[in-house]
Order: sequence, then structure tokens, then C-alpha cells
Amino acid sequence: MKALRALNPYLKRYARKLIAGALFVVLSNIASVCVPVLVRMGFDETAEAAQLANNLLDHPAFPALSSAAMRTALVFAGLILLAALIRGLFMYLMRQYIIVVSRIIEYDLKNDLYRHYQRMPMAFFRRNFTGDLMARLSEDVGHVRMYLGPALMYVVNFLFTFVTVVILMFWVNPTLSLYVLLPLPLLSYSIFRVSVLIHARSLRIQQQLSKITGFAQETFSGIRVIKAFGAETRFENAFAAETDRYYRDNLSLARINALFFPLMMVLVGISTLLVIWLGGRAVAKGEFSYGNIAEFLIYLNMLIWPVASLGWVSALVQRAAASQQRINEFLQEPAPLAPGKGIPFQFREAIRLEQVSFKFPDKKTPALENINLEIRKGTALGIVGQTGSGKSTLAALIMRLYDPTEGLITVDRTPLQDFDTGSMRRILGYVPQDIFLFSETIRENIAFGLEPAQAKEERIFNAARMAGIHDEILLFPNGYDTLLGERGVSLSGGQKQRVAIARALAANPELVLLDDCLSAVDGRTEAHIIDNLIEALRGKTSIIISHRVAGVRHCDSIIVMEEGKIAEQGRHEALLAKGGLYARLCEMQDEKIAQ
Repeated sequence: MKALRALNPYLKRYARKLIAGALFVVLSNIASVCVPVLVRMGFDETAEAAQLANNLLDHPAFPALSSAAMRTALVFAGLILLAALIRGLFMYLMRQYIIVVSRIIEYDLKNDLYRHYQRMPMAFFRRNFTGDLMARLSEDVGHVRMYLGPALMYVVNFLFTFVTVVILMFWVNPTLSLYVLLPLPLLSYSIFRVSVLIHARSLRIQQQLSKITGFAQETFSGIRVIKAFGAETRFENAFAAETDRYYRDNLSLARINALFFPLMMVLVGISTLLVIWLGGRAVAKGEFSYGNIAEFLIYLNMLIWPVASLGWVSALVQRAAASQQRINEFLQEPAPLAPGKGIPFQFREAIRLEQVSFKFPDKKTPALENINLEIRKGTALGIVGQTGSGKSTLAALIMRLYDPTEGLITVDRTPLQDFDTGSMRRILGYVPQDIFLFSETIRENIAFGLEPAQAKEERIFNAARMAGIHDEILLFPNGYDTLLGERGVSLSGGQKQRVAIARALAANPELVLLDDCLSAVDGRTEAHIIDNLIEALRGKTSIIISHRVAGVRHCDSIIVMEEGKIAEQGRHEALLAKGGLYARLCEMQDEKIAQ
């Protein structure tokens, strides 16, 4: 239950509605406990009137007495029906408050968790599978809602019903009540033992469900590779193994739940037999009436569902606790400075990296080591190097997708961490190495970073022209309104890269970061796009990462990365004249082109 304390702020937020719901639970139960009393009074008074009429069968007053007995029965029947209607009304209001509040809290919790995901650094997403993130956002939050709604409602209902009914039973007949309630301690102990087992299995089930969701998500994302290698059967077998484990865990949980209900029904059956046997003996001695037996049986039946629901509620609470524990693992993980909490981003002079080093949490060797670099406003910086040399990691640090493990990044002498990341990224145009396009139209993808008022057609067309994709888009049957498949699957690799470049340029950013975004196009197309980009980026600050030297020749300054360090730095001509690593890269790439 400790994990569920994280829900206290939500419960306080809607405390008034929950208290009103609990009040309607109480009122509903007051109407319910009136029924057995009315039944007892109806039985006894009708029986008394009928007995009086039967004793005067030949008396002239018999018809009147018989009618009086019938009227008494009808009056009590009407009162019982009225009590049932009042109870139904209060039950409706009870659900309208408690169940509706549980839905509202579910909505808030999902939004808070999603918002927390958005604020987490990239390292968080490296550690956790997408399927696991989705499972906690959907399945786990759903289980918590069941605790906040049905479980909470039935607990309040049980507490009031049990206390009220037991008091009334002892008031009617303490001895009989004691015998009838004797099996309940055994039932309580059974619930406790079952709860411990349910919690352990519930946590295991949720963890396994996350694995299944993650496996399925990865399978469908990489379906083209799976089909290309003919690996469908292997993945089907692996998925079947995971689902079989999930099936066995659920079956184990179902067996535990199945043990509880037969045990409970046996104990309730024993209590019913005790009422009939001991109550019958008391009637025979004249100590009890038939109405008392009917009243006791109704009281007992009123206890059956609340007591029966304990097992179900216990399962709900334990499953919710397991789910909330998983949600807390993410919600309690500290996030960087939230957007809107720092100083508004301004860039007037230079971005500086001073003795910056960075190591991924799951790696032993640093990805970057002792980087010292200055990027003046309005200049173009080129970054080249072999695969794994740290080029993309350096770009991620400048964008603050990660924070350095050592050293400092400043903008105009202000630490990057002090700025509002939202305002910083609004002036940044970024094209990642791993292109992601949304399942929308080409027009909507290019206009992604624009406000609705800015999404003018001419602006979108100009950005596409600069990226060298405009003419190809016009050849599509629906032009800019062509709907893309998931992750832009209907476009070629080069087309996706150029649409992503157009998306970055459409917002007219002050700072442009291109992370090896022309790797999927041929040399001629690359040269054409670069010519357009030189004009488009004139006067802007740009960082261009490329594995081809041709992509950075025009830059004001070029750095060559090797094993996470800056091996060389300078302009294109100076680095060529130096005859070092940059010159060798040029030589190798020129040889490849010649071949």
C-alpha cells in the first residue's frame, strides 16, 4: 500500500467530490438496512393480523380483519419498494461522484506521466523500451483507476454496511449474532494470505506485459528487416514464448483468486445454516419471531456481497499497488529543468564548450573527452569524423538533449542549464541522423515547427525548394497533401532526409543543426542541396555534421573528431595543407568517387 501514497495529492484535489460520494454510499446503506427492519415488521404485523382474522373466521368482523391484514402487507411492501428506490437513487449518485472522479484522476495521472516523459533526458529513453513506457501509461494507470473507483467505493460500502449490520444483528439477538459471525475471522485471515500472493503475482504480470508490449512494438517497427531476412517464424516463436509466460502468470493469479470464493461461500453457507437452525429453535421456544429469522437472513445476505467483494477488492488494490509502484519508478526519477522555468534563451555572441566530457550511463568509456570549442554567432561549423567518433553526441550536448558529465557549456557566458529549453529549441532547426516523420501529410510534416498562422503555403514551398525536394513532391499524385505511412515509410531514405531538412528550414531558425542528414542522397543531389543550404544559412549560425568532407567544405571552421576528442580544427584549405587526418579523409573519399 506504500506505493499508493503517491495518489494522495490527487485524492486531496478532488476531496469534496469523494466525500460527497462517500456520503451517498452511507445514505444508500441506510436505505438498505431499513429493508430488513421493514420486512421483520411486515412479517410480524401481517402475521399477527392474519392470525387474528383466522381466529374469527365465523365472526362478522372477519372480512374487515382480513382486509386489514392485506392492507398491512401492501403498506410494508410499498415501504420496502420505496426504500429500494431511494437506495437506487443514492447508488446512482454514489457512482456519479466516486467512479467519475476515478476517471478524472486517471486522466490527470496519464497527462502527468506523459508530461514527465516529455521532460526526461534522452538517457532515460535509451534505458527504457517504448513498449514499457506505453504499458505504464495505459495498463498500469488503468489498474490504478480501478483502485480509485470501484475498490474505494466498495471499501466504504463494506465498512459502513458491516458495522451497521453487525450492530443491528447484536441488537436483535446477541447470541445468534455471535454464532453467525464466528467464521468471519477465518475469512479475514484468508484474505490477508491471498493478498500477499496476489501482490507478488500482479507485479510479475505487469512486468511481463511490458516485455510483450516492447517486443511487439520493436517487431512492427522493424518489420521490413524481419521480412527481408525471412525471420518471421523466429519472431513468432519468441513472441509465443513471452505470451506463454504471461499466460502462466495470469493463470497462477486466477487460481489464487479461485481459492478464495469457494471458501467464502462455504463460510457464508455455514452462517446461513446457523441462522435457520438456531433461529428455528428460538421460534419454537417463543423467543424469536418468523420476522426475526427473515430479518437475520436478509442481514446475512447484505453481508455476503461486501465480504465477497473483499477478495476482489484485495486483488484490485494489490494490482494497483504493483502498477503504482512501476509508475512511481518513472515519476520519482528527477527530470531536468522544466520548460518555462529557466531564463528566456538569447544568443548574441557565442556558444562555448569548456573542458566538456560525457559518458553514457550504460557505457564504460567516455563518448566525449575534454572538448574545448567556440561557435561564434553567424558562423558555420563543420564536424567530420569516422563513425563512433562522437559527432552526434557533441550535437546532442549543444541541444541539451544530454547534460555533460564534466565541464560546462555556456551561451553568452550563461550556463546552458539555466536557460528555458522550450525557448531555446524554438529558435533551433534540427535534422537528426535518424529521420522521423509523422504519419501525416508532407505539408503537415514540413510545417511541424510552425504556428498555424505561420504555416503559409509559400513558406512551405520555399523550404522544400531549399531542401531539393519540391519538384519530387509535385510528382506525387496528391502533391503536398500526400499522406505518409508510419515513420514516413512511403518515402525513400533520401526523400525522408530532404523533407526533414525542409521541416527544419521552414521555421527560419537562428541556429541550424544538421546531423549527417544527407547520408542517403547521391553526391550530385548532395552538391545541389548544399548550394541551396549555403544561401539559406547565410547569416545564421549552423552546425553541419557529415561523414563526407564535401558537406563541410564551405564552413567557416571545421573540427575533425577522433575517439571522442577534437583531433584537428581549422578551415578547409588549412586542414588540407596540414596533411593530417582531414587530408586523409579527403583523399579516401576522392578515391571512392573516382572508382
